[in-house]
Amino acid sequence: MVAAGHPIAAKAGLAILERGGSAIDAMVATQLVLNLVEPHSSGLGGSAYLLYYDAKKKSLAAFDARETAPMAATRTLFLRPDGQPMSFAEAAIGGRAVGVPGVPRLLETAHARFGKLPWAAVLQPAIDLATNGFPISPRLSRLAFYDKSLAAEPAARAYFLDAEGRAIMPGTRVRNPAFANALKRYAVEGADLFYRGDIARDIVAAVRGHRTNPGLMALEDLEAYRVRDVEPVCAMYRAYRVCSVRPSSYGGIGVLQVLGLLERFDMARLRPGSAEAVHLVSEAERLAYADRARYGGDDRFVDVPVAGLIDRAYLASRSALIRPERSMQRAEAGTPPGTRVAYADDPTLQPMGTTHVAIVDREGNAVALTSSIEWTFGSRQLVHGFLLNNQLTDFNMAPGAAESANDLAPGKRPRSSMAPVIAFDREGRVDLVAGSAGGSYIIGYVAKALVAMIDWKLDPQAALALPNFVSRNGPTELELGTELESLAATLKAMGHDVRAVEMTSGTHAIRRSAGGWLGGADPRREGVALGH
Repeated sequence: MVAAGHPIAAKAGLAILERGGSAIDAMVATQLVLNLVEPHSSGLGGSAYLLYYDAKKKSLAAFDARETAPMAATRTLFLRPDGQPMSFAEAAIGGRAVGVPGVPRLLETAHARFGKLPWAAVLQPAIDLATNGFPISPRLSRLAFYDKSLAAEPAARAYFLDAEGRAIMPGTRVRNPAFANALKRYAVEGADLFYRGDIARDIVAAVRGHRTNPGLMALEDLEAYRVRDVEPVCAMYRAYRVCSVRPSSYGGIGVLQVLGLLERFDMARLRPGSAEAVHLVSEAERLAYADRARYGGDDRFVDVPVAGLIDRAYLASRSALIRPERSMQRAEAGTPPGTRVAYADDPTLQPMGTTHVAIVDREGNAVALTSSIEWTFGSRQLVHGFLLNNQLTDFNMAPGAAESANDLAPGKRPRSSMAPVIAFDREGRVDLVAGSAGGSYIIGYVAKALVAMIDWKLDPQAALALPNFVSRNGPTELELGTELESLAATLKAMGHDVRAVEMTSGTHAIRRSAGGWLGGADPRREGVALGH
């Protein structure tokens, strides 16, 4: 089974599985097709976190392919000459916020270790699609219509807009020969093409040569890039062992914290979408997001007390702060065991351009991949048919006087909330694979899906379709236009500051059932789950 953000991408991944490919083979094919059909969310110019379960070895591997900051960058990168911070759009569009991408090296690395089919074979679906063309989806057309910055970037304008500067209409067949050529060379030359070859030089030229907002990336930054093998972070929730990735992403820790904070409550007796359920989950999220703001950062540069943050005794003490009848409104960060450095909080929360893929193959191998270019359409810089990220805006854009765990530094990876998850049952079998798009909301989206599947016994599709609600340690945000809005008065009476907002998650999940695998795709996007 493959669950992904676009039907064409899911079909490509499933076709690879049908040919006898592994879950990793299918992941590579799916991700590269998403680069074409969902370019506003991910691609070769961005980053990813990968969780892979090897059924034969019964082992779990995790990879951090987050972007890195150029060695010439400093924590004042996003300050104007007068010392005031740039607006987000000022910083994000152009070359300034582009970090060294990790996806090309990740795909090659994962396939070399765990792939079965030839490398060229798993690239072929995307090559064929880029060569022969594919229909523009309604979502892509709509996003391009509302994004006024695309018109100012020549390469992006030529690809996403028509001759009159209007968004290409849904259903229009488009081709991407530049991307096809890049993939043909990728199939032969490998990822070095993007880190040492002429495409690497073209990336640097696009970043440094932007006419209004040049960046600092050098070829040496690309040459130095490495995918990180990291230990997965795991914790028990009810009878399940839930695993995700550790820093530079705080997403996995955040999800495990939310679950651990809810452990003492009988969530199964609550009705999904009830005021009590929204209250308890939101309060747990406040505590998790407070710790994220204090401790989230690249653990090669700052002290992140990972074990302490998910320690059961620590979470039990934090959970005691949750009052069933009253909101704490705003949580303070805790002091988990193992804390050695006190950092300043960082309340920064940026927009999002992310996707998630969940895959299980016939041998029981499983993939959870969350990938991103940060903002929708990233930096708007199109190079060889793919968009470059603006991921450096995930650092603190306005550094304070006191050091924060997420301040920018040369070679550092910005904090993320991406949270690919694989959970195991009592017998140690893969029970569910999940993850979401959604920027800083991801922790809440994934936690909601897991509570819905584990506590409320919903199938993946029903779990993902539930209205979203998240508290990022501020207002309790309810998904606009859903039945949750009717809870506003009750929640306000409990002390919540309630806001109704658009919450376009992109959650995908696969779960074991008695008869095989059940899949779900977020109804707020165009994705599907396909399998047999």
